[in-house]
Amino acid sequence: MKILSEYKQKLQELYDYFGYVEPWRVFPIDDATEYFWKINGSESDGEVWFADSPEQLTDEDRGDYYSNEIYTQRHLKKWVYRGEEYTMIVVDTHTDGNQFLQIFDNSKEMQ
Repeated sequence: MKILSEYKQKLQELYDYFGYVEPWRVFPIDDATEYFWKINGSESDGEVWFADSPEQLTDEDRGDYYSNEIYTQRHLKKWVYRGEEYTMIVVDTHTDGNQFLQIFDNSKEMQ
């Protein structure tokens, strides 16, 4: 089936970009490239915060942003995969057992 083989090829291209090796478990991919984002804490024990605007992300008291825990699954050699233009983070939403490979645009990373 052509569409299936194309999908597998594109998925592998995505994994290769980040240097990601799929472990025993397949995580769905979440495109979060529209959001401004930052890591709160460390890449091995923290969260990724993301919002529609830089102002929403920097006003912690307002709480007008989303957050996902960085999922430190033991079968992976790391949990934050930084590419030149994009970063992929393994996240746990703590909602309905959802865990993703969440992809962010590096040009929208806040410090």
